[in-house]
Amino acid sequence: MIDYSEYREDSIHGRYITMEMLQENCFPKLKVDTIIIGNSVQGIPIPAFTIGQGKHKILMWSQMHGNESTTTKAVWDLVNFIQSQHETAKSIKEACTLTIVPMLNPDGAKAYTRVNSNQIDLNRDAKNLSQPESVALRTLFQKFEPDFCFNLHDQRTLFSAGRTDNPATVSFLSPASNEQRDITPSRETAMKLIGAMNSLLQKMIPGQVGRYDDGFNDNCVGDTFQMLEVPTVLFEAGHYPNDYEREKTREYIFLAMVEALRTIATDEISDFTKDTYFDIPENEKLFFDVLVKNPRVINKEYKEGEKVGVRYKEVLEGSKINFVPEIAEVGTLEGFYAHRIIEVADTVGLDFNTSHKTIMDLFLSINEK
Repeated sequence: MIDYSEYREDSIHGRYITMEMLQENCFPKLKVDTIIIGNSVQGIPIPAFTIGQGKHKILMWSQMHGNESTTTKAVWDLVNFIQSQHETAKSIKEACTLTIVPMLNPDGAKAYTRVNSNQIDLNRDAKNLSQPESVALRTLFQKFEPDFCFNLHDQRTLFSAGRTDNPATVSFLSPASNEQRDITPSRETAMKLIGAMNSLLQKMIPGQVGRYDDGFNDNCVGDTFQMLEVPTVLFEAGHYPNDYEREKTREYIFLAMVEALRTIATDEISDFTKDTYFDIPENEKLFFDVLVKNPRVINKEYKEGEKVGVRYKEVLEGSKINFVPEIAEVGTLEGFYAHRIIEVADTVGLDFNTSHKTIMDLFLSINEK
């Protein structure tokens, strides 16, 4: 059993993670050398490093989207574990060679945006390779010649694990490699590996694992690497109840990555089938951050039976991410769920929390939208 608290990298936390933070707090703890695989549009060096000396080669990269930082935190938890003397860590190092890019898009991370400084989504640049960050990753891929790829991301709080009231705390995808979404050998291997991770996670967060839509897009990096016959797994860190900083989710991503590496190291992938992958429910977009019932009590322009669905916009202010409530939908909203439900019983303005606008202020602004 792994005691996660022993390996959690406490120097980085919250949603805002930059290259400067990694260079100050994390890279000095590495027991291996780093290489620079390229530079960002703004000239920030993009480091990578290799741990282990086994025959199974795994390439992983995080923060391709600058505002998706949960997996970056989990990567450094994983590094602490792999560098430890835990028996599983030692077996992984003996059987696997890991090359890790902890932050592919440092410009986007600093600005807390999905895109890079040229406003390009790096995960839609696999064909054109128009950006220096895209070229850096592809060049590393070609030099390293991995046997597996881990593509590490965050997903929004709106996703449910199937048509249920369970949030998709962790989601996976074995990307398609053609428009027909055929189950090629590399795709099937990735499916089996996801099955191994799901088997573990169901013991900890039952019903909170989702499967991402597998529509084919050859501009996406994962689809491209799958086309090149390298089993590729997309990791999506999602919402855990009351965990907007995603400190609990990072633990589950860490444990999933360890289980994947252990499965590879022990040659246990064949213990799973593609059916274990399709047993995972496909994600649905059924969650609001807040669902307000009886808004008519506050504003008579609402109709009887209507509800207000609120989703948070993540806004960088200084070095902190604030969650600003915005009205997303108004209606009966049947079949939708929320991470928080507020039943308005009187005309008293109630706070979302100390950092958010009051419900009263929120509703007074609805007619201006």
